[in-house]
Amino acid sequence: MPEKYTPKTPGEKVSGRGRKDRYRRPGLSPRSTPVTEKLKHFLKMAFALLSVLAVLAGAAGGAGQPEPPFFLMGSGNLHLKNLRNNEEARVSLLNADGSLNDGAFAEVDRVFGYPTAPMGDHISPRLLFMLSYFADRVAPGKQIIIESGYRSPEYNDQLRSRGGNVARTSTHMDALALDFRIDGVDGKELWEIVRAENCCGVGHYGGDTIHLDAARPRFWEAATSGTGSPEPDYNRHIYLSTDFDRYPRRAPIRLSLSGISTFGFGIVPQALLYDVRAPEEPAAVMPIAGDAGPDCRIIADRKAARFLTATLPDDLPAGRYLIKLRFCRQPFEQMPPEALTREIEIYRDAID
Repeated sequence: MPEKYTPKTPGEKVSGRGRKDRYRRPGLSPRSTPVTEKLKHFLKMAFALLSVLAVLAGAAGGAGQPEPPFFLMGSGNLHLKNLRNNEEARVSLLNADGSLNDGAFAEVDRVFGYPTAPMGDHISPRLLFMLSYFADRVAPGKQIIIESGYRSPEYNDQLRSRGGNVARTSTHMDALALDFRIDGVDGKELWEIVRAENCCGVGHYGGDTIHLDAARPRFWEAATSGTGSPEPDYNRHIYLSTDFDRYPRRAPIRLSLSGISTFGFGIVPQALLYDVRAPEEPAAVMPIAGDAGPDCRIIADRKAARFLTATLPDDLPAGRYLIKLRFCRQPFEQMPPEALTREIEIYRDAID
């Protein structure tokens, strides 16, 4: 069962780092394949709304400035080299005005070996900004050597069948992970630095290479990884995440499920929003976008699990929140009944 995130004490600060962002998710190429036409329309409208909010906030200045979208953000400058496909790129994830650089994310997808068009999105921006944050701390500007980037489910199964140290529900399949090293940086020391942030998944198998992912915060070494266990997973490690950490009110929000061992389960098509200052009752109920009707919407495949979209209410007090998603038609009794995100921050924008 996923470990539940314990909310921080009200008022406890998590500092955002990095440049101001125009609050727009990296766009998709015209050839990209969305989950449905309705979802494509929703995302288009969502990007437009966020752009308008950013412009208004920028015009207002001062307190109206848009917040960085993640709690951990480096410079966004990455020099990547993938040893598996020999692809390499130098990218800046941010444009000069602080908006997300679509072209840079497409370049990252190429290096990671990620099929952008059929998947309908990019390698996780959260992962890439965390990577930038930690690389800037230990070796700014140095090449990041990727030993494993994106893995298709088929390739992941092949590695497991050959006896590789590979998890059945590997976050590499969800575009949330990489194994990497930086020449001259001790892997164990880097593992300790990442572990201390309690931000993400980080593993160390020896040597200078570490695993980093943008899923449930946890840590492990070779002896404690448990990747070779023959025991079925039963969806016990399913994890719910948001696309960003910070949002203005009225903003669209994308939820994603990862760590799934078996598809065909359902979700109640409502996301419950809890204020960490008063977590007893939901502060809001947000419908999950999609066809109306079913009380239990089936998650049939990995793409369906990655595109659960809703819109934040326009009357929420600024502050920290958690989002809960409830499951239905669970195929196993061991599967948890619900999943919680980590904290997000909702802030006032220039329209307020």
